[in-house]
Amino acid sequence: MTELIHVVGGAVLDSLERPGRLLVARRTAPERFAGMWEFPGGKVEVGEEPRQALHRELKEELGIEVRLGGELPSPEPIGWPLNEKAVMRVWFAEVTAGEPQPLEDHDELRWISLAEHGEVLSLPWIPADLPIVRALQQFLDPATRTEAAR
Repeated sequence: MTELIHVVGGAVLDSLERPGRLLVARRTAPERFAGMWEFPGGKVEVGEEPRQALHRELKEELGIEVRLGGELPSPEPIGWPLNEKAVMRVWFAEVTAGEPQPLEDHDELRWISLAEHGEVLSLPWIPADLPIVRALQQFLDPATRTEAAR
């Protein structure tokens, strides 16, 4: 049995305390995902803690430093299933240094309104990220919103 690939993603918000916008990234590769949107992040390296990996990935991919908030609850203790080989854990994050730029793996970044559910769902998301997007919207819904920083 092959070991699962552990991936981390950042739900980068304009504010952990009062989230209004989400930063999303459009992939350039692999070809089957090129032009689709995702949470920035990447694989956890051997010997690396997931939160440490997310800090590294956001610095490499977007050129930003972040303050991490809470983790988006997932249906499985090990994270969100991406496929039979990989799972992803997603943390809320807020930029503390740098201006987000598409440095690696992406050709465009976009801040989208969390209040406009249609805007978020109108993007062509990588299929494995779509359930996470829906969960994030529900978690941050203004009617039931709690601070993402917890």
